[in-house]
Amino acid sequence: MNSFRAPLFLLLTFFTFTLTSCDAIMGIFKAGAYTGIIAAVIVIALVLWLISKMRGGNRV
Repeated sequence: MNSFRAPLFLLLTFFTFTLTSCDAIMGIFKAGAYTGIIAAVIVIALVLWLISKMRGGNRV
């Protein structure tokens, strides 16, 4: 791993073990269906963006 990927990997590992999905799902159900859909789209877009950055950056 190069110097950029190691801290990112450690940060993602930390979040995986500290954030619980039950709390997120409970908050989404309290907020409503449209908020849940918007949150899911944002999370998927963020994950795809992170994967693209880890694989090589600005290639088109």
